[in-house]
This record gives sequence, structure tokens and C-alpha cells, in this order.
Amino acid sequence: MNTFFRILWRPFGFSRRLLKVESCRITESESLIPLAWASLIQKLSRTPGIFLLDQRKRFSTMPEIETNQRDSELFSPPSDVRGMTQLDRTAFKKTVTIPVLKVRKEIVNKLMRSLKRAALQRPGIKRVIEDPEDEESRLIMLDPYKVFTDDSFEKGELSILKQLNVNPQISKYNLELTYENFKSEEILKAVLPEGQDVTSGFSRVGHIAHLNLRDHQLPYKHLIGQVMIDKNPGITSAVNKINNIDNTYRNFQMEVLSGEENMMTKVRENNYTYEFDFSKVYWNPRLSTEHSRITELLKPGDVLFDVFAGVGPFAIPVAKKNCTVFANDLNPESHKWLLHNCKLNKVDQKVKVFNLDGKDFLQGPVREELMQQLGPLSKERKHSVHIVMNLPAKAIEFLSAFKSLLDGQPCGSELFPIVHCYSFSKDANPAKDVQQRAGTVLGISLEACSSVHLVRNVAPNKEMLCISFRIPAAILYKNQTLNGDNHEDPPIKRQRTDKDF
Repeated sequence: MNTFFRILWRPFGFSRRLLKVESCRITESESLIPLAWASLIQKLSRTPGIFLLDQRKRFSTMPEIETNQRDSELFSPPSDVRGMTQLDRTAFKKTVTIPVLKVRKEIVNKLMRSLKRAALQRPGIKRVIEDPEDEESRLIMLDPYKVFTDDSFEKGELSILKQLNVNPQISKYNLELTYENFKSEEILKAVLPEGQDVTSGFSRVGHIAHLNLRDHQLPYKHLIGQVMIDKNPGITSAVNKINNIDNTYRNFQMEVLSGEENMMTKVRENNYTYEFDFSKVYWNPRLSTEHSRITELLKPGDVLFDVFAGVGPFAIPVAKKNCTVFANDLNPESHKWLLHNCKLNKVDQKVKVFNLDGKDFLQGPVREELMQQLGPLSKERKHSVHIVMNLPAKAIEFLSAFKSLLDGQPCGSELFPIVHCYSFSKDANPAKDVQQRAGTVLGISLEACSSVHLVRNVAPNKEMLCISFRIPAAILYKNQTLNGDNHEDPPIKRQRTDKDF
């Protein structure tokens, strides 16, 4: 097959223009055999206006495009950026040779709908540009991984080309790439030591990108932070967590890697708005699906006790369902923003907010309310009671607060509160591990009367789970035994165990 060849020529100091090489036609065999290029260069050296030395450089990459179309280095940044710790955007300039298709300008829009697969898609790159030779034509940039000869078009694409009277002949175009045209993972892969993990993901909290960098990434932390800001619209600050969440108030120390130091942020989750100081409270956007899952379990009129409420991601959506909510958090900042967000979402009349230790909350306000809920008139009650304990590192320890919590005689077990307790596990069988640890604290076996939901993978070999169970009368009431005259507790309906990413 004969291929009509075009090249982009841009000598030093001259403007860009597209030159037509009239004097030669390249056969398919020549295009695939590097030795044939020596003959081609000799022909081009006699073509007016072309410098031989620079032309050699430009043509040297062309056979690679056709003989090794899948070259993963084509859209990689220049190799000399390896080891860069302070971002130099100018160092990312690179010229690559890509295929283009010449078409009449009036059919471009119609044709592009049919060439979505084949068209080049790179950040900041226009897929259609003017033809420097012909103002009535346009050049469509094609993906060199998908289109490398005239025969690379799929049957449907060839059909539309024929229908629109477009010659499927491929030409070549020298495209200059800059920092703006590379993706964040491409930049970081080129900069960090070869073979090491690259950070391209983060948790987005309003305008803040929250990263968890590993030790080998720390020398590049400021560069990584700036790349995250550059490549993600709306992100104006990048922070790195520098200690674990192990203090009393569930927040963590963080370092601003790049951008503004403003930690006051606003987020939207499941159509609700939350405002808070991210440096002083706990917020995890990866729990959005879990917040929705628990919310969907409650019906209008139900009661929710949120023991570790944070800034309200469980409490506020549940209150919007016309449920009664008792929300607590020990952190004064979380308590402050919980009150603020209840007003912001117009549920402040439905949420009673507390600033207590979790155990004090359970043995105080929760106990008082349960005594009323499960009192003499409880048989007339038709709503359910749920207790959410989202403190994965320690929540299981707080289950001991339910032991002998209530006085009097138990009512029907179907009215007893349902607990949703979160925990981490590194065990090979995480569900069984959580059941056994919760059961040990309560002094009973939960394997037959609980369900475990896998929330998300936190780290390699570390899972976050939620165990749900109805508290047995033998645990909840004083002077009750597991073998005593108490009602048998029905098992909780088993829930899905698919991952929440």
C-alpha cells in the first residue's frame, strides 16, 4: 500500500508549518524496515527548505511508531526529570510523532462522533487543529496506540469515512507536549525512582487533597503536592497525614505540602452540606456509601443514637428522614461543627447534640431514653432503635457499656436496639475475628445472631467492617442470664458484604 507522507517541520527560529513531501512515496515495506529510511533521508536532503541534520532526528522516531506502536514511553515525560524534587514545569517539554487525518472542516463535528475510539485524548490537547496548508481542511489527531496505518481503522470507522468521502490516508504530525499535557500519574512515575510506588490518588475534602505518603515518597512531597493541585481543578491545598488517628479527639496532625494553608472547608455528600476545620475534626470521604447504607436501614419515626457522631454524616441524613437522633462526640470541635451542620441542613430541631465520652453517653442519655422506649408502653411502639458506633479503632471496647444497662423486666426482644459497631481487622478471616472480639467483650457468642458488612479495605491486609446485632436481654438488663427466662433474640437480617470504595 502506498502511503502519502506529511511531516511537520519546525526549524530553530522559524514558525511551524506543514510541508508536503512531493518527491517520494513510501511503500509499506519501507515504512516497516529501518534500513529504508537511509534512502528516504537522502531523498529528503535534496528537498529545498529541509535541513538534513534536524530531519534525521525527526525521522528517527517514525519507524518506531509503526514497528512498536505499543511503546509505553511515547507519552512519558522526558527521562531527565527523574529525581526532581522541586517542580520545574519547563523540563517536561517533549516532541512526539503522532498520526493525523486530513478532513474537510465542514464535516469535522459529524465525523468526530464516529472517531471517538481513534481520536487522541490527552490533557490540554485539541483533537482537531487547523491544516497549515489548507484553510478549508482540518487535521484530526489520532491515538498512535490505536491507529498506526491506514488499515488500523475499524470497519464502522471506515464506513463513515467512505460515506463522508474522506480519504483514510494517515499522515504524521510532530506534536510538542508540555507539562500541561501529562497526567499526574505520568509525571510522578517519571520523577520518582524507577520501580517505586507512585501516589496519584488522594482523598478530596472540599478544596483539600489529603494524601498518605509513604517513606520513599517523602523526598518528593512538595512536588507531589503541587502536581495534585495542578492536575485537579478546584484543589488549592495538598496535605499529608504525619501521624495516625490515635488521640482522644480522632483528628491527626497534618503537613501542608503545597498551596494555601486554609483548612476551613465545605463538602457535599449524598446531597447534604458539611462545613468544618479539617485540621481539627475527623472526616473520611471514602465512607459516603456506608453513611447511605445505614441511613437506608432506618424508617421515618425510628430512633438513632450516634455515639461517635463527628460532624454529622450519619446523624443529619437520618434526621432528614424524620427520625429522632441523639448525636454525641467528645471532640469539642466536632461538637461545634455538628451543631453548625445541623442548622445548615435544617435538622437542628430533630437532633439532640451531646459533648460526652462515648461510655458516658451510653450510660447517661442513651440509658435514659431506652428506659422510656422499652418501658410499659413499649408494646405499642412500632419504630426501631439503632445505635451507631463508628470508632473502628476502639468501638468494640465500648460494647461493655451495654452490660446490665437497664433496670426492670425486658419487653419483647424485637424492640431491643440494633447496634452497628465498626472495627478494623488484620485477621485472615476478618468477619469471624470481629464477631469473636465483640462477643468476648459482651460475654456471649454473636456468630449466629449478627451480620458483618465489609466496608472498605483500609490498607494491605487491613479491613474496616461493621458488625450489626440486636442486643440480647441477658446483656441489656440487670439480673438476667443467658439461660434465664428471657426472650430469644431473632437474628439480624444478613446484609450485603460487597466492598465500599
